Amino acid sequence: MSDAAASPPAAPAPLAPAPVSLAAPSAWTRATRSGGLLLGVVLVAAMILIAAFAAKVAPYDPDDQDVILNLVGPSAEHWFGTDAFGRDVLSRVIWGARISLFVGFVATLAGVVIGTVIGVVSGYYGGAIDKAITAATDVLLSFPQLIMGLMLVAVLGPNLRNLILAIAVTAIPAFIRVARGSTLAMKERDFVDACRALGYGDLRIMFLHVLPNIMDEVVVMASLWLATAIRTESTLAFIGLGVPPPTATWGGIVREGFDNLLDAWWLSVFPSLAILLVMIALNLIGDGLRDATDPRAPQ
Repeated sequence: MSDAAASPPAAPAPLAPAPVSLAAPSAWTRATRSGGLLLGVVLVAAMILIAAFAAKVAPYDPDDQDVILNLVGPSAEHWFGTDAFGRDVLSRVIWGARISLFVGFVATLAGVVIGTVIGVVSGYYGGAIDKAITAATDVLLSFPQLIMGLMLVAVLGPNLRNLILAIAVTAIPAFIRVARGSTLAMKERDFVDACRALGYGDLRIMFLHVLPNIMDEVVVMASLWLATAIRTESTLAFIGLGVPPPTATWGGIVREGFDNLLDAWWLSVFPSLAILLVMIALNLIGDGLRDATDPRAPQ
């Protein structure tokens, strides 16, 4: 018998294991996986579009009065009913979205820009500048947001500009604190030391290198604060310190229907549902962004 016939057949070579990707999904990938975030974005985008094209979407003029149709319940002609002056509530809710969303977005944007810049400067320089800014921030944060807004609007007067200013002032301290804390941690990183070694100036380091690396936290805070700003505007309008009538705002419409709440429930319920819907949508966006930018989130 030959040696080739006597030797056992060679064992097959083991299959190489399939390559495993160790790269963590990007923030964009995690964001697009979040159903809550996508739902919130769709809802907010729909509200913005409705508010932007209110003149085409609203079935009636929001200020058109018809005393014959006062306090008519929801019907095929008036889906949300009419108010005490015979005005279509659906049209007023649609037009009210313009004011409420505009005030919320502009006030939050002002708070983000001013608060973030001050917070970055405070955290980067430290020392006496940081102590002074921190003390002023603590004083402002000691006041409840609604109380501070109420005081400012009561002193300045209830109009659109003063309303935006008051809400922006209440937002600035929160963004100062967030930006300052993130900057304190970021300025100790190696890339900041490398920038200093290359001779970069403080402004360049703060706003071209530190600021982009803390924007994820600022954006998450902004999405959550936007809901607070809209709620504050509605609350101030409800107590009579918002944009003066007959301009339609969500809080103002709720206030107009408060006196007839038992007899004409639709006057307050439908604008309140609009406020609730935008609160839920913005909180979904904030939670989704927080999960997407959190490196400790499950992959």
